[in-house]
Amino acid sequence: MRTHHVTLRACVSAMRASLAEAPPRRVEDAALYLAHVEGAAPLRRLAEAAGKAPASVHRAIRRMEALRDDPLIDRALETLGAVARGAMGGVGCADDGAAPGARDDGDADGQSGAAAPALISDYGRRVAARALERLSEPEAFLMIADGAGKAGVFCRKNRFRRPLGLLTLEAAAELAARDWVRCLSRTNCSAKYVISEAGRAWLRTVLAREAENQPAAPAADCGEGPAEPTPAPQLRACLAETPLAWLATRRGADGAPFLTPAEVEAGERLVGDFEAAHLAGEALQDWRGLVAPRAPGGDASPPVLAADRFGRALEALGPGLADAALRTCCLREGLESTERRMGWSARSGKVVLKIALQRLSDHYGLTPAAARGAGTVAMLPERAA
Repeated sequence: MRTHHVTLRACVSAMRASLAEAPPRRVEDAALYLAHVEGAAPLRRLAEAAGKAPASVHRAIRRMEALRDDPLIDRALETLGAVARGAMGGVGCADDGAAPGARDDGDADGQSGAAAPALISDYGRRVAARALERLSEPEAFLMIADGAGKAGVFCRKNRFRRPLGLLTLEAAAELAARDWVRCLSRTNCSAKYVISEAGRAWLRTVLAREAENQPAAPAADCGEGPAEPTPAPQLRACLAETPLAWLATRRGADGAPFLTPAEVEAGERLVGDFEAAHLAGEALQDWRGLVAPRAPGGDASPPVLAADRFGRALEALGPGLADAALRTCCLREGLESTERRMGWSARSGKVVLKIALQRLSDHYGLTPAAARGAGTVAMLPERAA
């Protein structure tokens, strides 16, 4: 009995970490299901360990089992199963000293073997928020197809002709695992998903948190007392609408994607630091003012640290490449507009941006060792006199 109690606590701890920010019911159902399937805990013993009626535990397990027909849920549960096995592997002979029927109160986290790593990072959270923003539009949906390497976000904006954004299958599976999207329809070769109520609630929370973190604009001095502070303008846009996302969907002459996943992630990291540092007003002028090193012992608030990372990334790129990355990735300028502003020849902007993203990938340590030194070799377009 004590072994089953420890098994359940290990699964609960692992699911709380792996399904961070998911609805509590989904976390509980996943923990019970994996304790039963991966930990071989009998239903009745599992119910006693959880302090629940056997019928309640049985319904939770049936709910998760029914969801395995969903390809994204099935993919997520394969990953979560491996996490649960790792968590239970360190507690097989543990003695938690708790009463057999005691509930898990959350104070035993960390006592049930190695803690499971969270499957959602800051970068993953930004990707999820942007995907859900797009999916919250009328008639928008996420689709996966048999044999496709990515999931596409389709919207009414372009009459659903092509995806306006792409997600890796792992990122899409995380959305489904957290109950932020639900399967609307499924055929033998594809599945269609829409945003769920839980996904809308999480998105509202994220957007409200971001709005609270936005700095207020200084009050205008009109001689009539301080004016009401207004939020600083945001340059956030859906990932699918950016030049970076557009290039991520394009393919080269050899049929391979024009941008590698590491290059796309490097661009997103730069955008994340740009947004976190609230640099909209400053960066529109001259990025060279952003590369000054931060004084030791100075302000270490998140916006200041983000601005420091952003400045070091631009400094690593240097003139030309930094302008291309800043204007296309962060300021969402079109490639043609950037080419005209910089005096480059037509259709050279995407080549310059790819070189910039390659260097950013090296700067962030994202480029695989085998690919270093084998990147695109090209001359930057000369700026018109």
